[in-house]
Amino acid sequence: MRADRELGELLNEIRVALPGLELLFGFLLILPFSDRFASISGLERNIYVACFLATACATALLIAPTARHRMAFRSVDKEKLVIQANRLVIAGLILIAVAIALATYLVVSVVLDGTWAAAIASALAGWFVLWWFGVPLWHQRTGDTVH
Repeated sequence: MRADRELGELLNEIRVALPGLELLFGFLLILPFSDRFASISGLERNIYVACFLATACATALLIAPTARHRMAFRSVDKEKLVIQANRLVIAGLILIAVAIALATYLVVSVVLDGTWAAAIASALAGWFVLWWFGVPLWHQRTGDTVH
């Protein structure tokens, strides 16, 4: 059945994304307890909070399809579940890109100045948009399938 296969593929893709996200979340959890955190600027604190929240929300969105599947065991239209899960994962990927860009800003702002950090983080965000969304949508639009 197509929906079963698509759901299995989607859940496997989630298994690939979650470990990196969990690692970032773990680092963000301990960051405020480091000595250096007390010396960061107000802007950097706001960026940290936004990064932390984006990571937490992305985690929730990526785990949501599994929870939805469990909660609706044997009582849901699999085709609708796959469509809903796909939307949740796309939203989660957007937040992962945001979180990684913000985390990059935080790291680069320690090594270089804030202007460079903003430029590099913005370029990285654009890189994610290009490869995670732009190229797949372009392939979809042109009918160029990637296997």
